Amino acid sequence: MNPKRIVITGGPGTGKSTLIKLLEKSGYPCLHEVSREVILQARKEGHEQLFLNNPILFSKKLIEDRVSQFHQVTDFDQEVVFYDRGLHDVVAYLNYIDSNFPEEMHQACKDHCYDQVFILPPWKEIYTTDNERYESFHEAEKIYFHLENTYKNYNYSPVEVPKLPVEQRLSFILENVKNNL
Repeated sequence: MNPKRIVITGGPGTGKSTLIKLLEKSGYPCLHEVSREVILQARKEGHEQLFLNNPILFSKKLIEDRVSQFHQVTDFDQEVVFYDRGLHDVVAYLNYIDSNFPEEMHQACKDHCYDQVFILPPWKEIYTTDNERYESFHEAEKIYFHLENTYKNYNYSPVEVPKLPVEQRLSFILENVKNNL
């Protein structure tokens, strides 16, 4: 079986992780965001803010991990597998900081295609910061803009998930996925 690859994306603090946890709890296989692992590993190596200090190195590590995740779909005997962010998020963040990036990152996005993309909009009422999330809400809004445009530039039609309680967001996504199987 070759499961459908479904991306859940959005700017920081939009409820992605909460939604992914509920999908998992509901029995759906999910591949988790890898950036926090990259951030924590970089800190162990003495890089406090690797994305800010060396965005290309940080992004190369993310691309590498997300390509690996992309291929993990074969580990699942399910109709769908959900990803907490996709490869294209890396390019979107580099666009957000107005950074040039190597052609291989662009090629990785072209070579690894997802079946459907859901995007969570900025939502001030639930937005919080933490040790790995340092962006302001205004910055989160800009990141959302770049995420949406980047996916569109790679010929995706991201489906915006309404600002609803997480259970209703889950139902919205599952209904949309079901209609596209």
